[in-house]
Amino acid sequence: MRKVSAVPSRRDEDRRGWLHGAPPPRWVRALPFALVVAVCAATLLSPGPLDIGFLLGAIPPLAVLSYSPPATAALGGVVIALLNVPALRLDRPGGTDLLTVVFVCVLSVFVSYVRSRRDAQLDLARTVAEAAQRAVVPPLPERVGAVRCAGLYRAAQRGTLVGGDFFDVRDGPFGVRAVMGDVQGHGLAAVATVASLLGAFREAVLDQPDLVSVAARLDRRLLVDSAQARQAELFATAALLEFSADAREVRVVVCGNPPPLLLRGTRATELEVSPWTPLGLGLADAGSIEPSTVSLRPGDRLFLASDGVVEARDGSGAFYPLADRLAAFAAGEPSALAARVWADLAGYCPDVDDDVTMLVLTPSSPPAR
Repeated sequence: MRKVSAVPSRRDEDRRGWLHGAPPPRWVRALPFALVVAVCAATLLSPGPLDIGFLLGAIPPLAVLSYSPPATAALGGVVIALLNVPALRLDRPGGTDLLTVVFVCVLSVFVSYVRSRRDAQLDLARTVAEAAQRAVVPPLPERVGAVRCAGLYRAAQRGTLVGGDFFDVRDGPFGVRAVMGDVQGHGLAAVATVASLLGAFREAVLDQPDLVSVAARLDRRLLVDSAQARQAELFATAALLEFSADAREVRVVVCGNPPPLLLRGTRATELEVSPWTPLGLGLADAGSIEPSTVSLRPGDRLFLASDGVVEARDGSGAFYPLADRLAAFAAGEPSALAARVWADLAGYCPDVDDDVTMLVLTPSSPPAR
């Protein structure tokens, strides 16, 4: 069964800047060679000697930005060789100090070695973070029971793969159930809470007869964790859904999370649901809440988005018009809908500072047995 990735792969766009750990762009790698060509061309074409030999001393430090120690040493050797080529006349004007250049080359090789070790450690940490994220929020299958699924996850912290948002879709004895939530905090600090909530949800899918009981189980899990944590309080927002066996109805419980959007044809509307307090504030002891029941038609899609989507703003402070944009993307495949919204959101608000999570659920006929 094909998997739909919940987290960005290494092939996805790296949201880090190259000064913050991302691989350098091609023009940075080309700088040392461009400088060599420019200096050599200028000296050969000039009718008289040019006092530009000092520019070659910048090549080893530039190589440090993107090349390994052996490559940096090789470029340093090229610099020293060029300074001794009589035709270039780079060793005469300005009294270029060859020993100084040699020292800069050796120092650049050392700095390149340190940078390479650091990059290797960062890559290892990123690999571990990706493995942890996939363990906590594994890729969604293309179909769970009578529901087709597609999800997208982007962490708020640049260069990381983990955050405080989560989602899951599970089939159990009481039907297909889905959850999307956002725990307090971001990054690695929120991973433990996410893992705890998802574990509680997966157990509740198997043994809780109704959706309110599932929400109560998650609420109790946070209350227990909060009592044992150093923080005074843990809480999370969440939206929970439960599909009927024929996928013609869906029951919805919203606990502080943005309500799901129903995409029907070319129109996207927010479901009218009874909101409840966020999880972790005593839902289990506060009485029950009636889930909202929504009838579904063939071709309907349910779109769930985290606060990072609905609260994103452009330069003027205007919120991202999610419902309008969804209507514009209605003609696309459900599996590509979240990716199209993410691309549009990144253009609307380049500096997204919250975790971004989207879940697209498309009810369909149950698969043939």
